Amino acid sequence: MKTKTCSPRPSAVRLVGFIIGMACFALADGELDSAVLHGETDKERAIDYQPGETMTFTLQVQGAQAIPQDTYFIRWTRTGDDGLVENGKAPVSLTEPLVVKTKLDKPGFVRVEASVVDRNGKEYRKQFRGDPNTPEGKRALNAFERMDKRIFFDGGAGVQPETLQSVPEPADFDAFWARRRARLAKVPLAAERTELEHYAKNEKVYAVSIRCAGPRPSTGYLAVPVKPGKYPIRVSFHGYGHTYPNKGHVISPILGYGNCISFNFSPHGYELGREPEYYDEFFRSICSGGYTFGFDPKQNADPETSYFSGYTYRIMRALEWLKTLPEWDGKNLIVEGGSMGGLQSVWAAGLDPDVSLARPSIPWCCDMGGRDTLKRIVSSWYIHETPALRYYDPVNLAKRISKTCRVEIVRAGLGDYCCPPSGVAVLFNNIPGPKKINWVQGSTHGYVPPEKHQAFSVTGNGWTQP
Repeated sequence: MKTKTCSPRPSAVRLVGFIIGMACFALADGELDSAVLHGETDKERAIDYQPGETMTFTLQVQGAQAIPQDTYFIRWTRTGDDGLVENGKAPVSLTEPLVVKTKLDKPGFVRVEASVVDRNGKEYRKQFRGDPNTPEGKRALNAFERMDKRIFFDGGAGVQPETLQSVPEPADFDAFWARRRARLAKVPLAAERTELEHYAKNEKVYAVSIRCAGPRPSTGYLAVPVKPGKYPIRVSFHGYGHTYPNKGHVISPILGYGNCISFNFSPHGYELGREPEYYDEFFRSICSGGYTFGFDPKQNADPETSYFSGYTYRIMRALEWLKTLPEWDGKNLIVEGGSMGGLQSVWAAGLDPDVSLARPSIPWCCDMGGRDTLKRIVSSWYIHETPALRYYDPVNLAKRISKTCRVEIVRAGLGDYCCPPSGVAVLFNNIPGPKKINWVQGSTHGYVPPEKHQAFSVTGNGWTQP
């Protein structure tokens, strides 16, 4: 007797195939969750290109296992200070890098953005694969939630950045700042200090309010070592934001650990230690014209009405007062900060000749006096150019930094278009004293590649590492 065999229906075959396909897709999903997209240029220093010279970028997914063929792709875009835009897409290969070649015919920068996408062009998003039920897993989950979950590269290369400059500064630039110093001098140098509960046994911490020109006093938290002696002053400036005092990183006591005088500058001059409702109303009050603070073009049409006007008064007054402290050693005055804190660090060094070391990182607003005129690429979040803002442009104040002041630009991202590399290069070019800049390939404003990546430094004017 013959045995009868049954063949599955076509619909069943499709269903099984779909399940197998989805299982493979899910496997690939998990394996890519540990992957990075590494990018680098053919030159070790990605700013060493000449006009018209070929720039070769290699892009490769690292940290992944075998994945189904033609499942994922690298999609890339090239933009640049020449206005040229190029796009491309290629299958992900775990063995052979994707090569992108381009050039720039004039001094400036090229930007290459790339990310891993699926067949439909949707960007891959990593998923957390750990166990959040343990303390270690919960910490890992918290760290993961703060990550950019794409698999991406954002970097670039430069042509003769040492030749870049902005638009001319105002003819009365120095006279403008002389008038502001004279106005500030008319306000008596007086401060109120309120001692806070001890944060550490080796120093005292104070909330400080200093009389100042402009709409508000200069405020911040001061930490002074308890042990008698003479100490350096370290001033910390913080990035753009509306974070409440004592909540988050914007303004709360920063300790000097007993070996320096530490001042945590309040960018807005608001009262310290107030209730949340006060800060809600305060931040509403400093927004104007439908813009968040500093962005209102009507305010920025006049250097006296720009939000930066009061800001710079408060910085000058804080440094002036700090130098009267009997605990200061009289020679070491250090300023540091990132993003808008980097901008403030340059302002501080350019406005006070006693600053001995400035350490701006990813400094914001460099070349804001010439971005729209010069048509260099920038992200969508930037303050639009006005002639009035050229008085506050850090690339102009950098020229006034003392030749004895050491300046280290702690990080400059070749993929940071919140603080474009062209503007940071102009800033570096204008610093008259010992200087150093640390370029990081694949680094955006808030991201540094976790894998080994291109990073290199450029020094000038006799910089030596202490």
